[in-house]
Amino acid sequence: MSGGRIRATILGFAGALAVFAILLSVAGVDDLVSQLAAADLRVVALVFLATLGWLAAWGFALRIVLDVLGVSLSVPQAFLVFTGAMFANNVTPFGQAGGEPITALLISRVTDAEYEKGLAAIASVDTLNFVPSITIALIGVGYFVTEVALGTNRRLELALAAVTVLAVGVPALVYLGWQRRYRLERRVVGFLTPTIRRVADRLPRVPVPTVGGIERRINGFFRAIERVAANPRGLALALALSALGWFCQMLGLWLAFQAIGHPVPLSVALFIVPIGAIAGVTPLPGGAGGIESVLVVLLVAAPLPGVTEAVALAAVVVFRGAVYWTPTVLGGIVTGVVGLRSRGAS
Repeated sequence: MSGGRIRATILGFAGALAVFAILLSVAGVDDLVSQLAAADLRVVALVFLATLGWLAAWGFALRIVLDVLGVSLSVPQAFLVFTGAMFANNVTPFGQAGGEPITALLISRVTDAEYEKGLAAIASVDTLNFVPSITIALIGVGYFVTEVALGTNRRLELALAAVTVLAVGVPALVYLGWQRRYRLERRVVGFLTPTIRRVADRLPRVPVPTVGGIERRINGFFRAIERVAANPRGLALALALSALGWFCQMLGLWLAFQAIGHPVPLSVALFIVPIGAIAGVTPLPGGAGGIESVLVVLLVAAPLPGVTEAVALAAVVVFRGAVYWTPTVLGGIVTGVVGLRSRGAS
């Protein structure tokens, strides 16, 4: 990573630590430790198993999208490459927005595909993953609407409003962008071409790309997106795998509560996990700190008997410990190995 990106990552982790310090002060360190100490390790292991199921499902979705683009990737490679993608998301600010360029480079090196195809593939998967999350969250909204007196809880009202706005607003923006994709493509080419050339001109040992070369790569990215969008079978399979991955995450949160001895309805996780994931767009690496805060606030706000701040944070620590650190460790190893092989081959 460049020096600027490294500094941003360090600042992001510092911000995450500050958020965790606030969470600990609110929940109480002693209460949190006592909850975690009493956790059933066998059920905690199931949380990690659910995490592997999530990574496998979304890794296979990436494989399907790459196959549509004519890029071959084996099943084990798809799993490992996706863990590398999650590693990139988890160590860069703004989550997926910060990690996608690194992921595209990883895909390019593993498959020898063009960089823009890798970028189009991971961007497509990230976009597809949004659809099931909001759909499942709306199912959770239905539960809260029928079971909870919303007027008595301002936090839940705001969360439900956020889901509704996203469910309507994001698809509308995607539709408008798709209808105007050629105009958008021209603007992207006009903006990025001089920017890329100026940056390359200042970097040592980096050749300045030609205008035609930059336009060809950007055009290749948009054509790859079109190929994915024009394949209904691939889209359907990728969406199904995305929904399966989301369910594995929700199952992981539900199991985390089982592990600490405070069972909650699975329907609660259907609503809370997708909302918590929205915090991943913060400048904190992988949403660390932000996602945990949102999850704890929503869990405490929900009508769950016996779920105090300490209980909610303990379950979130178990859940996020699996969801954040499993792909970060595995993906870090994958990214390091790929990087070493690329250096050895050059």
